[in-house]
Amino acid sequence: MSNFVVNAVARNDEGKGASRRLRREGLVPGIVFGGDKRKKPTSISIANNELVKMIEDDAFFSSLLTLSLDGKEEQVIIKDLQRHPAKPVVLHADFQRVTKSNKIKITVPVVFANFEKSPASKAACKFAAEKNTVEVLCLPTDLPENLTVDLSACASDQVLHLSDITLPEGVEIVALRRGGDHDQGIGYVYAPRGSK
Repeated sequence: MSNFVVNAVARNDEGKGASRRLRREGLVPGIVFGGDKRKKPTSISIANNELVKMIEDDAFFSSLLTLSLDGKEEQVIIKDLQRHPAKPVVLHADFQRVTKSNKIKITVPVVFANFEKSPASKAACKFAAEKNTVEVLCLPTDLPENLTVDLSACASDQVLHLSDITLPEGVEIVALRRGGDHDQGIGYVYAPRGSK
């Protein structure tokens, strides 16, 4: 799993004016919440250029992060990120503390593999992915880097659903917890026009 360290500083000044001042200084206002019930939400600031570099890696959004706050380290996940619509600037970041005993909801990438080995591929069919991420519920220790869908047995005109994803032990797909009606399509096999 990717190892990201987010260096942050606690701040006391809050509100729009304080956030604007931080952004002018090249810092991103943020907050850390959750985890142990005795811990209160903490307002933080992070260097914008460091955060922008980290969010270029897609693994940042589906990994456990180490937040180094005034010399103390704790495990967090990114919960929300507000970006500027035109500039490479992050406006605000929300982090959720994680504990070993509490399950977390996080979005992880879906990887489609081995289509070239399938009977559908040999019949000149193509595969189109409809969904490349999925929200999972698991303990932080069970968090997968990604979920892999093996397409080696795909047939022509087959539709793949969330239930076709092979899950590691201890990992659940949030949508499937709501019942079979929420088993959405994640991709399909099709024959291109003109092929027999």
